[in-house]
Amino acid sequence: MSEILEIRWHGRGGQGAKTAALLFADAALSLGMYIQAFPEYGPERMGAPVQSFNRLAKNPITIHCGITSPKIVVVLDPTLMASVDVTSGLLENGSIIVNTSKSPAEIRAELGLKKGKVYTVDASKIATEKIGRNIPNTPMLGALTKVSAILDFSAMIKDTEEKLKKKFAHKPEIIKGNIEAIKTAYETVKGEG
Repeated sequence: MSEILEIRWHGRGGQGAKTAALLFADAALSLGMYIQAFPEYGPERMGAPVQSFNRLAKNPITIHCGITSPKIVVVLDPTLMASVDVTSGLLENGSIIVNTSKSPAEIRAELGLKKGKVYTVDASKIATEKIGRNIPNTPMLGALTKVSAILDFSAMIKDTEEKLKKKFAHKPEIIKGNIEAIKTAYETVKGEG
């Protein structure tokens, strides 16, 4: 990777888009990459549309501005596609990953995408089954790791598990559920294009 990989996350307040962007960046940092992870702040509240961003590179990142032309877009809540242009600025050879039970072909048609790659994973279902709540951020982290092919999966899992242990030290079931959700999404993400 000689260039900067830029990623935009779309979600709703409370779905963990910011947390997932931070976990992805932390895993890249632990592998020696240069990273940026930041949310777009505004009057967000639970359920309101939010965005978070990542930049990853093998060399220092000297730009410090918003991301307008992402290589990858991650959509945690598919209902956003009706009100937010989630494909805005997406590079022609870019990828979009959507949390949905629909097929990649259905999402491509729904978004009117002619180029690029489309991936889908039912992160809400995975989160509900593995974590007990519809918080799709960690399953989407697993799907992004597969699609981007930039991080070693085992190393990412190890780093993420360490971060979760710090936050949920007295709730091992949450740690276990999130790690299982990441692994399931990594294994089941579907793509075309």
